[in-house]
Amino acid sequence: MATAYKTTAYERFLDYASRGDPYPLFWELRKTPVAQQPDGSYVVSTYREIVSLLHDPRVSSDLRNLPEIANIRIPAEEGVPQLPPEFIRRDPPDHDRLRAAVMKHFGPPGTPGRVAGMEPRLLEIITELLDGLADRQRIDVVDDFAYPLPVAVICELLGVPREDEPLFHRWSQISVETNDPTTGTIVERNRRRFETLAKLGQYLDGLADAHLQNPGDDLLSALVTDGEMARPDVLSTSALLLIAGHETTVNLITNAMLTLLRHPEVLDRLRGDPGYAVKVVEELLRYEPPIHMPGPRRTALEDIDIAGTTIPKGSVIILVLASGSRDPARFADPDRFDPDRADNQHLGFGGGIHFCFGAPLARLETRLALTQLVQRLINPRLVVDPPTYRHPPNLRGPLHLPLDIDGVRAA
Repeated sequence: MATAYKTTAYERFLDYASRGDPYPLFWELRKTPVAQQPDGSYVVSTYREIVSLLHDPRVSSDLRNLPEIANIRIPAEEGVPQLPPEFIRRDPPDHDRLRAAVMKHFGPPGTPGRVAGMEPRLLEIITELLDGLADRQRIDVVDDFAYPLPVAVICELLGVPREDEPLFHRWSQISVETNDPTTGTIVERNRRRFETLAKLGQYLDGLADAHLQNPGDDLLSALVTDGEMARPDVLSTSALLLIAGHETTVNLITNAMLTLLRHPEVLDRLRGDPGYAVKVVEELLRYEPPIHMPGPRRTALEDIDIAGTTIPKGSVIILVLASGSRDPARFADPDRFDPDRADNQHLGFGGGIHFCFGAPLARLETRLALTQLVQRLINPRLVVDPPTYRHPPNLRGPLHLPLDIDGVRAA
């Protein structure tokens, strides 16, 4: 009698069939907080253990500590810069030096008002997008709003021409896909990522030259003129910000609108109380986060004893952040959407030294976007539920979110 093949809960989570609702699988995952997988990696799914490893210096985010990655070489092309790892894929002291150099131009103490000062411009972009839907009876939240908004924002912030979106969108999509463990071996995926980043780096190198000659009030100009970063690091940092600056926010806004339409009592309260958006966004980051697992894989630099398991030196560690944010040992009634939840220390932006660099901007964009969507869309209704989801399990959000509406209120 043949034995039926059984996959692990993590392997079933990776399966696209689970993309619409992976959360029941997290209950199974958390039965074994640190679980070795058939490929030798260790999946960590409980809040306490994830937080511990996010702050553990024995856990490396530098892919060069994985021999199969460190040995990848792609053919060098004349005029095409080979980018070094982004700072989220480095460990201290390199990570700390590079993060501090870019943060100086993005937030406090160097530029404390940059993100908050963007609010009027964000509202202008949001108003423009919603005004453009006034004569429509059906809209797609993704294509008509959640994608163009963060693209416009990151382009202006970084100093990238908005009309180049079709170009960097293709590179961004390829880069995102290479974080999807279901699309090939780690070597295959990282080879594609390196090749794609080299092309993006060539594009950004030309922009950097232009900004060096004629600096503007943008992040790329600041990075190339202050001289704290070598040019290759400026390019890898800019590539990271360009990709991460819109891909995750698209999912956050779309997941948010879907969740609000599934919870009309919260939507109605938000419509009447815009200040409630702060709590709503935090609960959305816990309940329906845009990132279920961080892109850079972690590696154990030493043997690590945790939750009754020893993770051997050199092992790959996978932190399922979304599972930790629904851990009943940390959050009461974790599968309930409750913006009034107290002590909501979710893992929606990760933690430790790699806490999401763009968190303040993502929070502001989403708060303003949701407030305007619920106030201005008249009688929005889901066309399909669940919607079709994007393929990657780590960067989870609807591919499209069609809504029927009865119009758009004037701003």
